[in-house]
Amino acid sequence: MMPRLWTRLQQFLFPTRSDKWLTVLRTGLGLQVTVYALFLRSDWQYLFATTGKGLVSRELGEAITAFDSPLIPRLGWLVALARHIGIAEEATLSIAWACLLCMGLLLLLGLFCRPAAVFAWFLHLAATESGGLLAYGADSLMTTGLFYLMLSPLPDRYSLDHAMVKTKSQDPQVSGFWQRVLQLHLCFVYFFGGLAKCLGSGWWDGTNLWRALTRAPFNTISPDTLVRVKTLIVILGIAICLLELGYIVFIWIKKTRLVWLVCILAMHVAIGVTMGLYLFALVMIVLNLAAFGLDSAIPLLGRRRRAHVDVLERQLSS
Repeated sequence: MMPRLWTRLQQFLFPTRSDKWLTVLRTGLGLQVTVYALFLRSDWQYLFATTGKGLVSRELGEAITAFDSPLIPRLGWLVALARHIGIAEEATLSIAWACLLCMGLLLLLGLFCRPAAVFAWFLHLAATESGGLLAYGADSLMTTGLFYLMLSPLPDRYSLDHAMVKTKSQDPQVSGFWQRVLQLHLCFVYFFGGLAKCLGSGWWDGTNLWRALTRAPFNTISPDTLVRVKTLIVILGIAICLLELGYIVFIWIKKTRLVWLVCILAMHVAIGVTMGLYLFALVMIVLNLAAFGLDSAIPLLGRRRRAHVDVLERQLSS
């Protein structure tokens, strides 16, 4: 029994996968980083300047980060290094922003994929930790996605790197391993998120969803409209709890995977539209499509192809 269980575990952890999911992850995160940099263009200096120049002192955020670990990257590292060669803080922060934007564009094009993924991860993590008091879930998920991307078997076959250098195809089991790690990570994220929601009463009676939709700056829908659909808010709160809690089970079952994935994507689209959390919605859509999107689409395409072949066979036989 033990050798058989070990074989099954190996087959689960190292499935044979093409690198199409990696293309989705690379282009999606490239778009995410690019949009992130463009959104913060006008406020970059205001967010990450030192005491007296910014909204919240960067030094305060970095001091809080240093309590966790002094090895966590911070923009202060770059500022201190540039100061030794005579570059001012404002210029350093502007260069860091420009580099982050360039890394996002390189990932979109698939050019210098590995260095672009590494530098994008480093710069985004440094920005997130330096502005830790202003960071939220989307920043953590972006860092996680970029971390998996830089460790994955880049470049993928649809990148410019592969077209220009003609690199060898990566081991499909290595590609499958990193996709499996991303899948398991998402399962833990949704399971514990759903479990935390289910333990309280606020999601069962719609109170927490009401507060989320009416609290500034997320109140894009007027309270009058929400009052008219208050029954729907209760239903949606319960549905979100069950959807996230059941993700860890139903996303693995072939018959329910597509339905669950579509519902999860619809939930994140709704979050982006109704609360203005566009970056959070985008990164969750990208991660879900990379992890399970192709697994959901391939069986559907296979059924359509089989149906098309059956029609052709009937036509030939007649």
